[in-house]
Formats: sequence, structure tokens, C-alpha cells
Amino acid sequence: MSPPAGDPVPVRLRTASAEDTRALGAALARALRPGDVVLLAGDLGAGKTTMAQGMALGLGVDDHVTSPTFTLVRSYPCRGAPGSTPATFVHADLYRLEHLGEVTDLAIGELVEDDAVAVVEWGDVAEPVLGRDAVSVCIGPGPSEAERDVTIAASGRWSTRWGELTGVVCGWATP
Repeated sequence: MSPPAGDPVPVRLRTASAEDTRALGAALARALRPGDVVLLAGDLGAGKTTMAQGMALGLGVDDHVTSPTFTLVRSYPCRGAPGSTPATFVHADLYRLEHLGEVTDLAIGELVEDDAVAVVEWGDVAEPVLGRDAVSVCIGPGPSEAERDVTIAASGRWSTRWGELTGVVCGWATP
């Protein structure tokens, strides 16, 4: 399926290991600004939490980040220069949700209004609610067991920032 007219063309990337997936997440975080939402999709064990950990590191989160499967949403303070780094990293896991209304009830959109960035595991569930201005990151198996194929797509307000995002992740581009 092609992106709608005017939307940036998705980028395809590959990581070589879990540590490399974290490094990609940290690089991606350099393009994030307060109010941004990243939707992570992929099967169990694909590397969604690993990617989220990398983004947290890239945003200056000092705490150990784990998947909030049972709490649904966790917030972590970010360190960094005020104005250039979000104040808060919001990490959500929607695996246990059964209805789209439950995504709305979590108020993730409102959480990012307060100088935060949100990273949502199983984000494909939230796409109808959060998707227009979100970055979608789909993680799947690569050619070897340790490798991951990653596709990043965006629309909406990202069309003006797409060059910045692709610039920070270009080291993982697949031929």
C-alpha cells in the first residue's frame, strides 16, 4: 500500500542485534520533540521494548525502562536542556487492551501535551486514535535470528521533519 499523497515514503532499516536496536532507538530519539508519539508494532519478542529502551536512553532517562504490560503506562523524567528535550518519557503497552475505547481512556494524547514524548508498544492498536501525527515503527525478524527489519513511516506534521528523522537513522538503512 502506498502512503497517501504528500506523506513521506517509509524508510526500511536493519539492526544486527538487540544492542543495535537500542542504538537505533537512541538515534531516533534525537529527532523527537515534546508532543511526539511513536507507535511501535511487531510480534511478541520482536524488539519493541528494546527499541523503547533505546529511545529512553536517547532522551536522557536514567531509570531502567521495562515494558509496562500490567500497569499500561509509565512515565519517566528526562534530563537535558529545557526546551530541547522533552521533560517526560511516557511509555505505554497496549497488549492487554481489548477495545479502542480503552486507548482513548488512557489519554496518551493529553499526556504528551505537557512537554512529553510517548512511545506506545502494540501501537498499531492505537493508530486510529493517535496515528495521524504519530511515527509508526514496525519491527520484524531479519535474515538471521539476531537481526531485525524495521520500517519507519509517518504522516501529518512529520512531512516537514521527515528529513531530520531519516538523517538520524540513515546508518541502519538497507540497500
